[in-house]
Amino acid sequence: MEETVRAFNHVINEGKALYWGTSEWSADEIAQAWRYADKLNLIGPVMEQPAYNALDRKKVELDFVHLYREVGLGLTVFSPMRQGILSGKYKNGIPDDSRFAQKDVGFIGDYWKKENAKAEFQALVDKANGLAPIAERLGIKQSTLALAWVLKNPNVSSAIIGASSAEQVYENIRAISAQEKLTPEVLEEIEKVLQNKPAAITPRF
Repeated sequence: MEETVRAFNHVINEGKALYWGTSEWSADEIAQAWRYADKLNLIGPVMEQPAYNALDRKKVELDFVHLYREVGLGLTVFSPMRQGILSGKYKNGIPDDSRFAQKDVGFIGDYWKKENAKAEFQALVDKANGLAPIAERLGIKQSTLALAWVLKNPNVSSAIIGASSAEQVYENIRAISAQEKLTPEVLEEIEKVLQNKPAAITPRF
């Protein structure tokens, strides 16, 4: 770990970067990096890139809580749609051109090899579909709601998104203003659908 911290600080000192961050590190690994940085009077990682969405919450909302407070850790999150599940595209089955139909792709193929993969997948789809009525009432697409929910978390600095059409780009952009629709009452309604709130959680608003 010391070598990693020194290496990234060398890059900064060379003027090739302003700061450094991590991707899919554990809370313990980030804390360890900061201990070395403090000890050596160097710069620690200022951001982490984890997966975060309404179906995957533990790391962002529980594991990293002390790091937001102690080192001001920022997040650039990926997979805000959980590989498209939260967009609603799988409510009527798996489209041939969708990601989960591409079983020859490494991580997708590995996913389907898991025991009870089909049941697990359907449970996630059913939970995501439960958000559709809320999105409809708010006048936004389900995908827009999913991204707005991610951005509403004050510890999320930015989200990495993808799009396969111009309309999807616009839907993603609408998530910025859609955050205003996520009142405490709406967020509580969403929690009743998700039923996956970590036991100890950072206040979301």
